[in-house]
Amino acid sequence: MAEQKALQLEKAKGSFVISTVPILKPGPGQLSVKVITAALNPADWKLQTLGVFIQKYPAVLGTDIAGDVEDVGEGVEGFSKGDKVFGQGFQVNEMGGFQQYILIPADIVGKIPSNIDYAQAATIPLGFTSAAVGLLREQPGGAGLNPNFDLKVNLSGQSAIVVGGSTSVGQYAIQLLKLLGYSTIIAYASARHTDYLKSIGATHVIDRAEVPADSLAEAAKKIANVPIKIAFNAVGDKDSRAACIDAIVEGGQVADVNPQSKDVDPGNGKRIFPIFGGSHHPPHRDFNRILWKTLPKLVEEGKIVPNRVEKLPNGLAGIDEGLQRLKAGKVSGVKLVAFPQETA
Repeated sequence: MAEQKALQLEKAKGSFVISTVPILKPGPGQLSVKVITAALNPADWKLQTLGVFIQKYPAVLGTDIAGDVEDVGEGVEGFSKGDKVFGQGFQVNEMGGFQQYILIPADIVGKIPSNIDYAQAATIPLGFTSAAVGLLREQPGGAGLNPNFDLKVNLSGQSAIVVGGSTSVGQYAIQLLKLLGYSTIIAYASARHTDYLKSIGATHVIDRAEVPADSLAEAAKKIANVPIKIAFNAVGDKDSRAACIDAIVEGGQVADVNPQSKDVDPGNGKRIFPIFGGSHHPPHRDFNRILWKTLPKLVEEGKIVPNRVEKLPNGLAGIDEGLQRLKAGKVSGVKLVAFPQETA
């Protein structure tokens, strides 16, 4: 059996090692993809540090990938060997992105448009899916703004706030709000990202260095032309959550990347819910099938722009250091991307 290199987490809360593992054949409905690029996410270091959700060790992590179709499983239509694709990995070893070949369900894979490269494509899956599930999917899993991904939906005149606008998820939330036609899109981020965030759809950027979280709601309300009905918390900490709750009007909603938000009752008819952006997640699967059919065209038309990229050296061996930088908060406004085929 052919073999490949994989970055494996040896045990719960353990270290990463590069190992040799088999290249598996795709099952029915699956693609085998040669992973050219794999993007890093905060979830990766959290899984390593906390030792949660992983059922079997050694484990292959990694959620965002782009590459070439190597093999096509039984029953798959619309894909051929050599197609350039991007998609979302999962927390089972054959579907982890931190390896040279991955298996992935064909119904949640997109073809890479010609206007972006592999590295840019790898920045999209988890961040975009998290934003889309949070804002568009029907309640209770999302805010229900556009559950059918109908590109004719227009919510002109509405106002929204995105806390953590420069994060990967925050950037996609801003772009989706723009796609929905929101007239006022307020981003809370570092001032150094102002020009970029405005270029992708933010109408206003509140500098987090100038306006503390406990004053954010008041500042946002002064900017908004109408009461704010939707807030997106891409940071997920307690202070950001409180600011989002204070910013929205009675009956409004807060989409929060922190799972602990499910235990928060803001009262006053306000609703807060956690986002789980996994394309593989069964409750989201029908929504995500529509998403993955729509997403490549949105990227091709420039309506969804990938994150800016910082390329990591040394293939899979460079991922551990990148995750440590993410954990230390030393990455801002860019997505770290590794190149598994460059592994020595």
